[in-house]
Amino acid sequence: MKDNTLIVIGGATGSGKTDMAIRLALHFGAEIISADSRQVYKELAIGSAAPDATQLALVNHHFVGSQSIHEPFNAGLFAAQAEEKLQQLFLKNAIQILCGGSGLYIKALVEGMDELPAVSEEIRAYVMDVYQREGLGKLQSWLQEKDPQYAQTIDMHNKARLMRALELIEASGKTYSSMRSGAKKELPFKVLYLTTTLERESLYERINQRTTKMVKVGWLDEARDLYPFKTLKALQTVGYTELFDHFEGKTDLTECLALIRQNTRRYAKRQVTWFKHQSPAIEVSPEIEPGEIEKMLD
Repeated sequence: MKDNTLIVIGGATGSGKTDMAIRLALHFGAEIISADSRQVYKELAIGSAAPDATQLALVNHHFVGSQSIHEPFNAGLFAAQAEEKLQQLFLKNAIQILCGGSGLYIKALVEGMDELPAVSEEIRAYVMDVYQREGLGKLQSWLQEKDPQYAQTIDMHNKARLMRALELIEASGKTYSSMRSGAKKELPFKVLYLTTTLERESLYERINQRTTKMVKVGWLDEARDLYPFKTLKALQTVGYTELFDHFEGKTDLTECLALIRQNTRRYAKRQVTWFKHQSPAIEVSPEIEPGEIEKMLD
């Protein structure tokens, strides 16, 4: 336990990662780096289920509400900034914690970013034109045809992620999956990679209950304030897209919330698949005792 070690806690949305990370951080005297591509935005505090004020007061969190939706941010920027932050944190404590459900963010930090081909403006325009003419369903079926493996692991309602993959596929003539298997980078610290696991029924029930709670604490007002910016990449995500459709009269509130719960469950299922097949994580209960983690670190 003398070596610097990063405890990575990945897993599906709603699977108890945050509470587990806080419990371990308090035990080890660590701080928490959030690897969540939505919780990083300060405007999405409710809809991203970011740690609340009480949780933030217990343990120092980094990359929670640190960016604006109007600022560019991606996995590469996260990895560079998080690695710099870890250098500072390891001077204070030999154990630190990375927690989040964004597999690409975690992968970028602990394995490095893959080399990707340049995408011409013509290809970007072509993919955008397909989306504008034929809609999200066309992007989904297009990706499923071109790269079924990647289609199984991402949020298929994330327009930006779909378009990016299709742009790279068109630019390279290869599947995006085949471009995402580069050599791992050398890290100046050890990594204990864990992923929280729950029975599917328990996970889905937690997701359903959390959606109800988020609405009660003001999610609709948060989303209404963001509606003028609905075309921003940061808002092309489960929860907000359904609420924006509701604001436009496409669904009533009951239908909207049912869709959010359904699409969040589907997203969670894809996250479970990703962490099972795309990461070297050890599956653990979110209720695991710190003593069990200590044994893994020895």
